[in-house]
Amino acid sequence: MRKYSLPRLARVVAILVCLAVPAAAAQYIMQIAAGADISQVTARYGLAVVRPLSDDGHTLYLVSGPDPAPPNFVKTVLTDPSVREFEPDERVQSPETQPTAPVIADVSALTAAAQDLTTVPYYGATLRNSYVNQPAGTLIGLPAVLQSYATGAGVVAVIDTGVDPNHPALQGVLVPGYDFTRNLPGIPSELDDLTQSTVAILDQSTVAILDRTQCPYLLNQSTVAILDQSTVAILDGGGGLPEDFGHGTMVAGLIHLVAPTARIMPLKAFHADGTANLSDIVRAIYFAVDNGAGVINMSFSSRTASTTLAAAVQYAWSHNVICVASAGNDGREGVVVHPAADKGTLGVGSTTDLDQRSSFSNYDSPSVRMAAPGDALVTTYPGNHYAGVWGTSFSTALTSGAAALLLQLAPKITVGHALSALEHGQQLHIDADMGDGGRLDVYSAILYCLKKD
Repeated sequence: MRKYSLPRLARVVAILVCLAVPAAAAQYIMQIAAGADISQVTARYGLAVVRPLSDDGHTLYLVSGPDPAPPNFVKTVLTDPSVREFEPDERVQSPETQPTAPVIADVSALTAAAQDLTTVPYYGATLRNSYVNQPAGTLIGLPAVLQSYATGAGVVAVIDTGVDPNHPALQGVLVPGYDFTRNLPGIPSELDDLTQSTVAILDQSTVAILDRTQCPYLLNQSTVAILDQSTVAILDGGGGLPEDFGHGTMVAGLIHLVAPTARIMPLKAFHADGTANLSDIVRAIYFAVDNGAGVINMSFSSRTASTTLAAAVQYAWSHNVICVASAGNDGREGVVVHPAADKGTLGVGSTTDLDQRSSFSNYDSPSVRMAAPGDALVTTYPGNHYAGVWGTSFSTALTSGAAALLLQLAPKITVGHALSALEHGQQLHIDADMGDGGRLDVYSAILYCLKKD
C-alpha cells in the first residue's frame, strides 16, 4: 500500500445534487482486465495513459483520447475483452452554484446564533457556543452519547474542497490527506484557492464580530449565511470569494461536532468553483480506503450513474468502510443521484428541527435511506469564523460523525451492521418519504449497536 506524506493543499465541493457534464478534455476512465497490458490496450485505440487512479492492483487508469472521438467510440472500446470498464471522465458541478430548489436560507433562523458571541470549551478547543450547543445536536441525542458512551474514533475521510487547517475546531483532529486537484499530499487548505489579499482579510478576525448588525448575512441562495460581520465586510467589499469556498470546512465542522475525538482526513477533489472531475472523486475513494479511513463522507451527488464510481464504493464496502452520501437538494420526488443510490452507500436526506422534510431535500427515492437535520445548522467556516448552513450535504456530515461514534464502540463493526444502527432512528411521518431509516438519532443508534454487538 502506498502512503503519502504531508505538505499543503486546497479546496472545493458541493452541497447536494450535482450536475454532470463532459470534461473539457477528451479523457476517459478505463479499467482493464487482470493480466492485460495497459500499453497494448491504449495503443489499439489511440489512447494515452494520463495517470493511474488507484494503488497497484485495481487496474484503473485515466486515459486521454482523440478529440473529437469517432462515432460509438466508447461502445467500440467496451467490446475489447481486455477492457472491463470505459466511460468518459465527467465534470461534476455543485448545485450550490446553480440552485434548483427554491431559495431555502431564512437568515432569521440564525439571529439568535449570531447574537450569541459566547465561547465554551469543547474537547481541547474554545469554540462558539452556538456551534457546540445548537438545537440539532440535542435533537439527535448527542449530549447524552458524548457524556456516557462515545466521542468518536477512527478516521473520517471527507471528499470535498479541503479544509481550513488552522480553524481551532479542526486543527487538532486533522490527518494528512491529498489534493487531487493539484496532485499534492498533505492537508489541503481551502485558503490556497484564494488570493493573498482575501486570505489576509479572512485572517483579520480571531473571534466572531457582530459590531454593526445583529443579523446574519446571506452568502448565496441556498447554502450559507455568514455569522461574522468581519466576513460580511469581505463580501460587501467585493472580495470575490468563490461560490463554493468553505464547503469542506463546513462539512468537517459538523463531523467534528458529532465525533469530536475522531480524526478527519481531507481529500480535495473539488475546485473552488464547485466542480470536480469524476476521476478525482474515484481516486479519492480508493485513497481513503487504502490509507485507513473507516468512514467516507461524500457531500455531493450526480444524476449520472457511473460504473467506476459504483465499483469504488463496492471496494470500500469490501474493506469494511462506511460510505455516506447526500441525497441532493432539488426538493423533488423520485430523483435518483449517485453515489447515494449506489449499493453500499447510505443516502441521507434533510429534515428540519421539527422533524419535517426540508423543502429543498429530495425524497421518495432510492437515494434516500434516512434523514438527518439539515436546516440552519451552525458550523465552522474558514478564517476562524462560523456560518449557518442548509442542505443534505450537512445532514450527511452529521451522519458520518455518528458512524465514527459506532467505530469507537465496535471497531470491527461490519458496514451492514453500522448502516442498520444508523437507520435505527426517530421514525418520521409517512408523508415525509425519507426512507425507512427515519431521522438520525445517535442515542438510539448507539444502543442498537451495543445490543447487536
